Amino acid sequence: MYLLYDLLLIVAATVLVPYYLIRGLRYGKSRRGIRERLGRYSPEQLAAVAGKQVIWVHAVSVGETRAAMPLLKGLRRQSPESVILLTNVTETGHAIALESADVDLCMFFPFDFSWTVRQVLQSIKPKLVVIVETEIWPNFTRQAALQDIPMVLVNGRISDRSFPRYRFFRPLLRPLLRSFSAFCMQSQQDAERIVQLGASPAQVENTGNLKFDHSLRDLSDEEVRTLKDRYRLPEELSIMTAGSTHAGEEGKILATYQQLLARGNRMVLVLIPRHPERCREVAALLTEQNLEFRLRSALAADQPLFASGQVLLVDTLGEVINLYATSDLIFVGGSLVPVGGHNPLEASLLGKAVLFGPHVHNFREISAKLVRAGAGISVLTENDLEKTCQLLLDDPVRRRAMGQAGRSLIIESAGATSRTLERIARCLRI
Repeated sequence: MYLLYDLLLIVAATVLVPYYLIRGLRYGKSRRGIRERLGRYSPEQLAAVAGKQVIWVHAVSVGETRAAMPLLKGLRRQSPESVILLTNVTETGHAIALESADVDLCMFFPFDFSWTVRQVLQSIKPKLVVIVETEIWPNFTRQAALQDIPMVLVNGRISDRSFPRYRFFRPLLRPLLRSFSAFCMQSQQDAERIVQLGASPAQVENTGNLKFDHSLRDLSDEEVRTLKDRYRLPEELSIMTAGSTHAGEEGKILATYQQLLARGNRMVLVLIPRHPERCREVAALLTEQNLEFRLRSALAADQPLFASGQVLLVDTLGEVINLYATSDLIFVGGSLVPVGGHNPLEASLLGKAVLFGPHVHNFREISAKLVRAGAGISVLTENDLEKTCQLLLDDPVRRRAMGQAGRSLIIESAGATSRTLERIARCLRI
């Protein structure tokens, strides 16, 4: 089975290697990225882990990396003598990882060839591997087990969409799951599902969702004004931000924006595509609709402030929270199209009301809690989005109440990090 898997990976590599080379060019690290994906690390990287107790945390992309931040802080406090290694698959996730002061070394996760992961694990010799959410690579898992390296899956979830597929492959998945020392799942349903797929019940625990453990952000009026000035956003206009948008979604948001303008609202739209490389495509859409826009990367302090009806198109990484802080309306994308949504709690951390579409299966529990708490609103259609935005623009008191409800929900739901760290500590003592 593993031989066949390696052969399939070799075929896939003929597409993946050029793909990652092209993607890496945007971030100036194509050579290094491919080298690390092939398990070739620099002498400096290997020296950083030589003879040390290494805790290897793997987070595939942006969402998983951000979710892992409270855990990384906790690991730093719990094991100050350890080297904390954080790996990612995507360049965007890697860019977020580099911002963490709690990480000693950031690298790309190796391709899952058996010989590559065997060599990497022998070189790094991690004391423990922590996998964020549900990122299970067959060869990596098997080789870690063969080398007696404990593995813990944290913030685990099994979505409605993926569960039937996992069940189909249950005979192959079961031995991989039995290689893990512990599963820290987001909810009781996730815990039950991982057991149904073959995990040992004794190794599974519902520890809660790490995303509730991010620190609340309290920005003063002066700090918000400073951010608005940085992004050339005027004080007197309403700011609507659509974050983490996907193909097929921007058109609906732009239609909503133009309807709100036609109603007499004086406002600016901030548009943040989930993948910055899509900005050229989104810019073409803005031009087609005769909407004036500026790229975030082209903003300068001597430029005029945005005028009502214009758009700030964000082609940079790591600025979502700051832009949310400047906003009166926040819509979280990936939810008007069947992508599964993105983390709506980032808005609640700032005490902001949050809107999202019907396709939130990746954040089903969080979005349901926000709606029940009166902190978020689910809009089913483009028409619902326009009506709800107008309702909130007309009612700043309700916006503030929703924002406060979101902050209260986060405080009430916190604690997953400490429960997860307790389980990790037990595994480190194995």
